[in-house]
Amino acid sequence: MPTLGLGVAVNDECAEACKIALQNGYRMIDSARHYRNEAGVGSGVRQSGISREDIFITSKIFHNEFGYDSTLSAVNDSIKNLGFGYYDLYLIHSPRTGKANRLATYKALQEAKAAGLVRCIGVSNYSGKHIDEIIEAGYELPDVNQLELHPFCQQRPIIEYCTERNIAVQAYTPLVRGAMDHAVIQGLAKKYEKDGAQILIRWSLQKGFVPLPKSANEQRIVSNGQVYDFEIAEADMALLDALDRGADGAVTWNPVGAE
Repeated sequence: MPTLGLGVAVNDECAEACKIALQNGYRMIDSARHYRNEAGVGSGVRQSGISREDIFITSKIFHNEFGYDSTLSAVNDSIKNLGFGYYDLYLIHSPRTGKANRLATYKALQEAKAAGLVRCIGVSNYSGKHIDEIIEAGYELPDVNQLELHPFCQQRPIIEYCTERNIAVQAYTPLVRGAMDHAVIQGLAKKYEKDGAQILIRWSLQKGFVPLPKSANEQRIVSNGQVYDFEIAEADMALLDALDRGADGAVTWNPVGAE
């Protein structure tokens, strides 16, 4: 799995963004059925000229399609939309709708993996208790847990849980939906001669996360990928770490507390 990906939520015309990202070094695209742009991702991949085998593509099943049979149907429809024969990663988008539905959906994803339709499976917005259900059912551990993650919402208990179990953590909304005017972020941007988005993405990388910054703007897509030529010092990482507000710092739905 690459260390950085392009998020395409709320992007009805994402083919161009995917093409630009792939032609500028990105090798991961994060989509979802709820975004209704899986076909656009496939189009962008084909336009990019980059081989499908060199790209890591993700989709997710939303809770309106949870359930064993409906999940298998959704995976097949996602593959049809993409226009290639498989996904690299397929996630359960949230823990909503209850334990029975979560487990039936996960069981179906395991079977899709065994059939070669998806290469890895995982979850999104799951807390430790939700993953405990998977373990107690005797199913394989998820490869990935995708969470809202940025300095204001660091999800520390869930991160610790995943780290202990070698579950990779992907960070969505790493740019706080553009709310980067905090004095600490701007001060570090000036210090390192980078912009605020690059500081936040670099923070995510140094925490061991896989950030998924979203943009439809060519210049921003390119600059968001230019984060491997500097390192934030330990003391400055601590300044960003100190911004954590827990769940109160979330800027999205963040349904990790679902029953």
